[in-house]
Amino acid sequence: MSVIQLSAGSDNNEKERQPLVAVPAAARSGQVTVSLIIPTLNEAQNLAHVLPTLPDMVDELVIVDGGSTDGTLEVIRQLRPDAKIIEEPRRGKGIALQVGFAAAAGDILVIMDADGSMDPLDIPTFVAALNAGADVAKGSRFVQGGGSSDLTPVRTLGNYMLTKAVRMTFGGRYSDLCYGYMAFWRHVLPTFDGGAVGFEVETFLNVRTLAAGLRVVEIASFESPRIHGQSHLRTFSDGFRVLRTIARERRRVTRARAGLGVPRPVARTVNVQVLPPTPTVTTLYVPQPTEALRHEAEN
Repeated sequence: MSVIQLSAGSDNNEKERQPLVAVPAAARSGQVTVSLIIPTLNEAQNLAHVLPTLPDMVDELVIVDGGSTDGTLEVIRQLRPDAKIIEEPRRGKGIALQVGFAAAAGDILVIMDADGSMDPLDIPTFVAALNAGADVAKGSRFVQGGGSSDLTPVRTLGNYMLTKAVRMTFGGRYSDLCYGYMAFWRHVLPTFDGGAVGFEVETFLNVRTLAAGLRVVEIASFESPRIHGQSHLRTFSDGFRVLRTIARERRRVTRARAGLGVPRPVARTVNVQVLPPTPTVTTLYVPQPTEALRHEAEN
Protein backbone atom coordinates (compact mmCIF):
# COMPACT_ATOMS: atom_id res chain seq x y z
CA MET A 1 0.00 0.00 0.00
CA SER A 2 1.23 3.47 -0.76
CA VAL A 3 0.21 6.72 0.86
CA ILE A 4 -0.78 9.78 -1.12
CA GLN A 5 -0.62 13.21 0.50
CA LEU A 6 -3.32 15.56 -0.67
CA SER A 7 -2.45 19.20 -0.04
CA ALA A 8 -4.36 22.39 -0.67
CA GLY A 9 -2.18 25.49 -1.07
CA SER A 10 -3.21 29.10 -0.62
CA ASP A 11 -1.92 32.55 -1.53
CA ASN A 12 -2.20 34.04 1.96
CA ASN A 13 0.44 31.88 3.65
CA GLU A 14 -2.13 29.69 5.41
CA LYS A 15 -0.90 26.33 6.60
CA GLU A 16 -1.32 23.62 4.04
CA ARG A 17 -3.72 20.87 5.03
CA GLN A 18 -2.29 17.46 4.22
CA PRO A 19 -4.74 14.68 5.09
CA LEU A 20 -3.26 11.26 4.50
CA VAL A 21 -5.29 8.95 2.29
CA ALA A 22 -3.98 5.41 2.05
CA VAL A 23 -4.62 4.13 -1.46
CA PRO A 24 -3.35 0.84 -2.86
CA ALA A 25 -0.86 1.29 -5.67
CA ALA A 26 -3.12 -0.55 -8.12
CA ALA A 27 -5.94 1.94 -7.52
CA ARG A 28 -3.54 4.86 -7.88
CA SER A 29 -2.30 3.61 -11.23
CA GLY A 30 -5.79 2.77 -12.47
CA GLN A 31 -4.78 -0.83 -13.24
CA VAL A 32 -7.07 -2.65 -10.83
CA THR A 33 -7.99 -6.29 -11.42
CA VAL A 34 -11.08 -7.83 -9.87
CA SER A 35 -11.47 -11.47 -8.84
CA LEU A 36 -14.93 -12.84 -8.08
CA ILE A 37 -15.07 -15.85 -5.75
CA ILE A 38 -18.21 -18.00 -5.73
CA PRO A 39 -18.52 -21.13 -3.55
CA THR A 40 -20.86 -23.72 -5.05
CA LEU A 41 -22.66 -26.89 -4.02
CA ASN A 42 -25.29 -28.22 -6.44
CA GLU A 43 -26.12 -24.83 -7.95
CA ALA A 44 -26.31 -25.77 -11.65
CA GLN A 45 -29.75 -24.26 -12.28
CA ASN A 46 -28.91 -21.05 -10.42
CA LEU A 47 -25.55 -20.53 -12.10
CA ALA A 48 -27.25 -20.74 -15.48
CA HIS A 49 -28.93 -17.46 -14.52
CA VAL A 50 -26.10 -15.86 -12.52
CA LEU A 51 -23.02 -16.33 -14.71
CA PRO A 52 -24.37 -14.56 -17.84
CA THR A 53 -25.11 -11.44 -15.74
CA LEU A 54 -21.60 -10.92 -14.35
CA PRO A 55 -20.26 -7.45 -15.24
CA ASP A 56 -17.34 -7.14 -17.63
CA MET A 57 -15.17 -5.60 -14.92
CA VAL A 58 -14.70 -9.07 -13.38
CA ASP A 59 -11.28 -10.12 -14.63
CA GLU A 60 -11.11 -13.49 -12.91
CA LEU A 61 -13.85 -15.90 -11.86
CA VAL A 62 -12.89 -18.37 -9.14
CA ILE A 63 -15.30 -21.22 -8.42
CA VAL A 64 -14.76 -23.39 -5.35
CA ASP A 65 -17.00 -26.44 -5.59
CA GLY A 66 -17.77 -28.64 -2.61
CA GLY A 67 -18.59 -31.83 -4.48
CA SER A 68 -21.62 -30.99 -6.62
CA THR A 69 -23.49 -33.88 -8.24
CA ASP A 70 -26.03 -31.95 -10.33
CA GLY A 71 -23.83 -30.89 -13.24
CA THR A 72 -22.67 -27.60 -11.67
CA LEU A 73 -19.15 -27.89 -13.08
CA GLU A 74 -20.44 -28.67 -16.55
CA VAL A 75 -22.61 -25.54 -16.53
CA ILE A 76 -19.64 -23.43 -15.44
CA ARG A 77 -17.37 -24.83 -18.15
CA GLN A 78 -20.02 -24.21 -20.76
CA LEU A 79 -20.87 -20.63 -19.76
CA ARG A 80 -17.48 -19.50 -18.46
CA PRO A 81 -14.70 -21.62 -19.92
CA ASP A 82 -12.21 -19.09 -18.53
CA ALA A 83 -13.26 -19.75 -14.93
CA LYS A 84 -10.74 -21.12 -12.46
CA ILE A 85 -12.44 -24.16 -10.90
CA ILE A 86 -11.22 -25.67 -7.64
CA GLU A 87 -12.77 -28.88 -6.37
CA GLU A 88 -12.59 -28.83 -2.58
CA PRO A 89 -13.53 -32.09 -0.81
CA ARG A 90 -14.00 -30.43 2.57
CA ARG A 91 -17.47 -29.07 3.21
CA GLY A 92 -18.23 -25.60 4.51
CA LYS A 93 -18.60 -22.11 3.08
CA GLY A 94 -15.77 -20.80 5.24
CA ILE A 95 -13.34 -23.40 3.94
CA ALA A 96 -14.42 -22.72 0.36
CA LEU A 97 -13.78 -18.99 0.73
CA GLN A 98 -10.34 -19.47 2.28
CA VAL A 99 -9.41 -21.74 -0.64
CA GLY A 100 -10.76 -19.14 -3.06
CA PHE A 101 -8.78 -16.35 -1.39
CA ALA A 102 -5.58 -18.34 -1.83
CA ALA A 103 -6.30 -19.04 -5.50
CA ALA A 104 -7.46 -15.57 -6.56
CA ALA A 105 -4.95 -13.27 -8.23
CA GLY A 106 -6.87 -9.97 -8.41
CA ASP A 107 -6.15 -6.72 -6.58
CA ILE A 108 -9.76 -6.69 -5.39
CA LEU A 109 -11.53 -9.82 -4.17
CA VAL A 110 -15.32 -10.01 -4.29
CA ILE A 111 -17.32 -12.82 -2.68
CA MET A 112 -20.83 -13.64 -3.81
CA ASP A 113 -23.30 -16.51 -3.42
CA ALA A 114 -24.24 -18.76 -6.32
CA ASP A 115 -27.99 -19.00 -5.63
CA GLY A 116 -29.05 -15.82 -7.45
CA SER A 117 -29.95 -13.91 -4.29
CA MET A 118 -27.23 -11.29 -4.78
CA ASP A 119 -27.27 -8.86 -7.69
CA PRO A 120 -24.00 -9.02 -9.70
CA LEU A 121 -24.62 -5.45 -10.84
CA ASP A 122 -23.70 -4.30 -7.31
CA ILE A 123 -20.07 -5.28 -7.97
CA PRO A 124 -19.14 -1.96 -9.65
CA THR A 125 -20.45 -0.11 -6.58
CA PHE A 126 -18.30 -2.23 -4.27
CA VAL A 127 -15.24 -1.61 -6.44
CA ALA A 128 -15.95 2.14 -6.58
CA ALA A 129 -16.08 2.30 -2.77
CA LEU A 130 -12.70 0.56 -2.54
CA ASN A 131 -11.17 2.84 -5.16
CA ALA A 132 -12.46 5.79 -3.13
CA GLY A 133 -10.38 4.74 -0.13
CA ALA A 134 -12.21 1.97 1.75
CA ASP A 135 -10.39 -1.22 2.75
CA VAL A 136 -13.58 -3.30 2.84
CA ALA A 137 -16.97 -2.76 1.22
CA LYS A 138 -19.81 -4.92 2.54
CA GLY A 139 -23.40 -5.23 1.48
CA SER A 140 -26.25 -4.28 3.77
CA ARG A 141 -29.92 -5.06 3.43
CA PHE A 142 -30.87 -2.52 6.11
CA VAL A 143 -29.51 0.79 4.83
CA GLN A 144 -31.42 3.12 2.52
CA GLY A 145 -31.78 1.45 -0.86
CA GLY A 146 -31.23 -2.08 0.44
CA GLY A 147 -33.76 -4.74 1.31
CA SER A 148 -34.65 -8.40 1.21
CA SER A 149 -37.51 -10.54 -0.02
CA ASP A 150 -35.90 -13.65 1.42
CA LEU A 151 -35.48 -12.90 5.14
CA THR A 152 -37.97 -14.54 7.48
CA PRO A 153 -39.08 -12.78 10.71
CA VAL A 154 -36.97 -15.20 12.76
CA ARG A 155 -33.84 -14.61 10.68
CA THR A 156 -34.45 -10.86 10.74
CA LEU A 157 -34.68 -10.84 14.53
CA GLY A 158 -31.63 -13.08 14.86
CA ASN A 159 -29.57 -10.90 12.55
CA TYR A 160 -30.64 -7.80 14.48
CA MET A 161 -29.63 -9.28 17.84
CA LEU A 162 -26.30 -10.58 16.53
CA THR A 163 -25.52 -7.25 14.90
CA LYS A 164 -26.22 -5.47 18.20
CA ALA A 165 -23.99 -7.94 20.01
CA VAL A 166 -21.08 -7.19 17.67
CA ARG A 167 -21.60 -3.44 17.97
CA MET A 168 -21.56 -3.69 21.77
CA THR A 169 -18.53 -5.99 21.80
CA PHE A 170 -16.34 -4.56 19.06
CA GLY A 171 -17.83 -1.14 18.34
CA GLY A 172 -18.51 -0.03 14.80
CA ARG A 173 -21.82 0.83 13.19
CA TYR A 174 -22.77 -2.26 11.22
CA SER A 175 -26.40 -2.42 10.18
CA ASP A 176 -26.23 -5.96 8.77
CA LEU A 177 -23.91 -8.63 10.14
CA CYS A 178 -25.01 -11.88 8.53
CA TYR A 179 -24.78 -10.96 4.86
CA GLY A 180 -21.91 -12.35 2.85
CA TYR A 181 -21.79 -10.03 -0.15
CA MET A 182 -18.56 -8.07 0.22
CA ALA A 183 -15.32 -6.95 -1.43
CA PHE A 184 -11.89 -6.00 -0.14
CA TRP A 185 -8.33 -5.26 -1.24
CA ARG A 186 -5.83 -8.08 -1.39
CA HIS A 187 -3.63 -6.39 1.22
CA VAL A 188 -6.22 -7.07 3.97
CA LEU A 189 -6.13 -10.85 3.46
CA PRO A 190 -3.76 -11.44 6.42
CA THR A 191 -6.49 -9.98 8.63
CA PHE A 192 -8.74 -12.90 7.68
CA ASP A 193 -6.32 -15.68 8.59
CA GLY A 194 -7.90 -18.18 10.91
CA GLY A 195 -10.66 -20.70 11.14
CA ALA A 196 -14.27 -20.21 10.07
CA VAL A 197 -15.71 -23.35 8.58
CA GLY A 198 -19.37 -22.72 7.82
CA PHE A 199 -21.80 -19.84 7.33
CA GLU A 200 -20.33 -18.10 10.37
CA VAL A 201 -17.53 -17.00 8.02
CA GLU A 202 -19.57 -13.88 7.20
CA THR A 203 -19.51 -12.83 10.85
CA PHE A 204 -15.86 -13.83 11.09
CA LEU A 205 -14.86 -11.55 8.21
CA ASN A 206 -16.91 -8.62 9.49
CA VAL A 207 -15.64 -8.92 13.07
CA ARG A 208 -12.01 -9.21 11.95
CA THR A 209 -12.51 -6.07 9.88
CA LEU A 210 -13.64 -4.15 12.96
CA ALA A 211 -10.97 -5.59 15.24
CA ALA A 212 -8.24 -4.59 12.79
CA GLY A 213 -9.53 -1.02 12.52
CA LEU A 214 -10.00 -1.25 8.75
CA ARG A 215 -12.01 1.35 6.87
CA VAL A 216 -15.31 -0.28 5.97
CA VAL A 217 -18.21 1.03 3.90
CA GLU A 218 -21.69 -0.50 3.81
CA ILE A 219 -23.28 -0.67 0.35
CA ALA A 220 -27.05 -0.87 -0.08
CA SER A 221 -27.89 -4.29 -1.54
CA PHE A 222 -31.15 -6.07 -2.22
CA GLU A 223 -31.41 -9.78 -1.46
CA SER A 224 -33.74 -11.82 -3.66
CA PRO A 225 -34.98 -15.34 -2.92
CA ARG A 226 -32.78 -18.10 -4.29
CA ILE A 227 -33.87 -19.02 -7.79
CA HIS A 228 -33.89 -22.80 -7.43
CA GLY A 229 -33.38 -25.33 -4.67
CA GLN A 230 -33.24 -25.12 -0.91
CA SER A 231 -30.91 -22.99 1.17
CA HIS A 232 -28.03 -24.73 2.92
CA LEU A 233 -28.40 -22.31 5.84
CA ARG A 234 -29.71 -23.71 9.13
CA THR A 235 -31.14 -20.81 11.12
CA PHE A 236 -30.63 -21.96 14.71
CA SER A 237 -27.52 -24.12 14.43
CA ASP A 238 -25.73 -21.54 12.28
CA GLY A 239 -26.91 -18.80 14.65
CA PHE A 240 -25.20 -20.57 17.56
CA ARG A 241 -22.05 -20.90 15.45
CA VAL A 242 -22.14 -17.16 14.88
CA LEU A 243 -22.41 -16.56 18.64
CA ARG A 244 -19.43 -18.82 19.28
CA THR A 245 -17.47 -16.96 16.62
CA ILE A 246 -18.20 -13.60 18.28
CA ALA A 247 -17.12 -14.95 21.69
CA ARG A 248 -13.97 -16.56 20.26
CA GLU A 249 -12.92 -13.39 18.44
CA ARG A 250 -13.52 -11.33 21.56
CA ARG A 251 -11.18 -13.61 23.51
CA ARG A 252 -8.62 -13.32 20.73
CA VAL A 253 -8.71 -9.52 20.90
CA THR A 254 -8.36 -9.63 24.69
CA ARG A 255 -5.31 -11.90 24.48
CA ALA A 256 -3.78 -9.69 21.79
CA ARG A 257 -4.22 -6.61 23.98
CA ALA A 258 -2.62 -8.40 26.92
CA GLY A 259 0.30 -9.48 24.73
CA LEU A 260 0.89 -5.87 23.76
CA GLY A 261 0.93 -4.83 27.40
CA VAL A 262 -2.40 -3.04 27.24
CA PRO A 263 -4.08 -4.01 30.53
CA ARG A 264 -7.72 -3.62 31.29
CA PRO A 265 -8.52 -0.47 33.25
CA VAL A 266 -8.52 -1.15 37.02
CA ALA A 267 -9.90 0.80 39.93
CA ARG A 268 -7.35 3.12 41.52
CA THR A 269 -7.20 3.61 45.31
CA VAL A 270 -7.52 7.25 46.31
CA ASN A 271 -6.71 8.44 49.86
CA VAL A 272 -9.41 10.73 51.14
CA GLN A 273 -8.78 12.89 54.23
CA VAL A 274 -11.89 13.68 56.21
CA LEU A 275 -11.57 17.03 57.97
CA PRO A 276 -13.42 17.75 61.26
CA PRO A 277 -16.30 20.15 60.94
CA THR A 278 -15.43 23.81 61.53
CA PRO A 279 -17.43 25.32 64.44
CA THR A 280 -19.82 28.02 63.37
CA VAL A 281 -19.85 31.31 65.34
CA THR A 282 -23.13 33.21 65.28
CA THR A 283 -23.15 36.92 66.18
CA LEU A 284 -26.38 38.34 67.56
CA TYR A 285 -27.07 42.04 67.15
CA VAL A 286 -28.83 43.69 70.12
CA PRO A 287 -30.08 47.18 69.33
CA GLN A 288 -29.24 49.88 71.88
CA PRO A 289 -32.19 51.89 73.39
CA THR A 290 -32.52 55.42 72.20
CA GLU A 291 -32.29 58.47 74.53
CA ALA A 292 -36.05 58.96 74.52
CA LEU A 293 -36.69 55.36 75.53
CA ARG A 294 -34.04 55.54 78.31
CA HIS A 295 -35.67 58.73 79.78
CA GLU A 296 -39.11 57.13 79.67
CA ALA A 297 -37.78 54.04 81.49
CA GLU A 298 -36.23 56.15 84.25
CA ASN A 299 -39.54 57.95 84.97
